[in-house]
Amino acid sequence: MIDRIDGRNVDQLRAVSIELDYVNTSLGAVLMAMGQTKVICTVSCEDRVPPFLIGTGKGWLTAEYAMLPGSSPRRVSREGATGKINSRGREIQRLIGRSLRTAVDLEALGERTLYIDCDVIQADGGTRTASITGAYVALRLAVDRLISEGTLESNPIKRPVCAVSVGVIEEKVMLDLCYEEDVRAETDMNVVMTDGGGIIEIQGTAEGKPFNRKQTEEMLDFAAAGIGEIMQAQEAAFSDKVSHSSASNKNIDSS
Repeated sequence: MIDRIDGRNVDQLRAVSIELDYVNTSLGAVLMAMGQTKVICTVSCEDRVPPFLIGTGKGWLTAEYAMLPGSSPRRVSREGATGKINSRGREIQRLIGRSLRTAVDLEALGERTLYIDCDVIQADGGTRTASITGAYVALRLAVDRLISEGTLESNPIKRPVCAVSVGVIEEKVMLDLCYEEDVRAETDMNVVMTDGGGIIEIQGTAEGKPFNRKQTEEMLDFAAAGIGEIMQAQEAAFSDKVSHSSASNKNIDSS
């Protein structure tokens, strides 16, 4: 078995951490961490839709993604300073938007738009997959708040969404690549799934030697298992929130 930089097994995730309500200025906010990769995911809502949806009764969900200047050893220029979004950032934010729209009943939103913002504060590989995973959690927080305040009548979320990276290094399939592994990978693949193994999107590229069908199936198996674990972490974060809320209410009642 090939040695990994951080000592993990080839089918092992990095440490997963999901901190809810990371900031209190958004409807939903999460600090999502996969190992040393950390992303702040927030959700905002506006009572308007793009022109092509006006009068349809349907809502919209869109996403923006950025790496903050200090997120990598070499400073990343702010896109606002350059006046344009780089092609990588544009591709990633479209992926995030597509992935999350798969989870939402847009008619149940009414004519309003949900904005997903994913800001990478520390990058060590897998920033797009961490963004999708964290964005889904932030979306659930936002929807819960919109329902509780009466803005939404019902829950528009149809299914969970989660993502992870896989790849091939020295002919070995590996799960959840860190940056040093990513730059060495012969194949790099990002997999977005829902529960039950449903596939939302696959992005796979051979950097040198083409990958074969057997490796593809193994990568998808690794991704499905890893996503299952991350989904458990997503649910555990909400369970902890409910437990803390219940404990706080008991303390108030007894005071």
